[in-house]
Amino acid sequence: MRTLISTGSPFEETAGYSRAVVSGNWCFVSGTTGYDYASMTMPGDVAAQCKNALATIDRALEEAGFARADIVRARYVVTDAAFADMVFPILGAFFAGIRPAATMTVSGLIRPEMKIEIDVTALRD
Repeated sequence: MRTLISTGSPFEETAGYSRAVVSGNWCFVSGTTGYDYASMTMPGDVAAQCKNALATIDRALEEAGFARADIVRARYVVTDAAFADMVFPILGAFFAGIRPAATMTVSGLIRPEMKIEIDVTALRD
């Protein structure tokens, strides 16, 4: 069974994607940036963006019936290598005890205000 999860972000409808897709015991959470979707505002600093993205991911997982502990894979994109040291403590705290397989890359994102994007994959046993 396939279930689509939405945050209500206008980007999801415009670009034709879901925040998360559940298929069986798997949940695939799309790349998530640091927008506060209630106000559609983006904080200026990467640490706040990282926290917002992780909160959005937590809500999507919960709506999908998954827990943070189910995350087995995480991918991070930062727009500046210097941001890595700023977000590592936040990611370390979020993933404490879970320690999924993870990759961080440096790349441009589609809007200049975006400094980090995070996607995760979760597996329920």
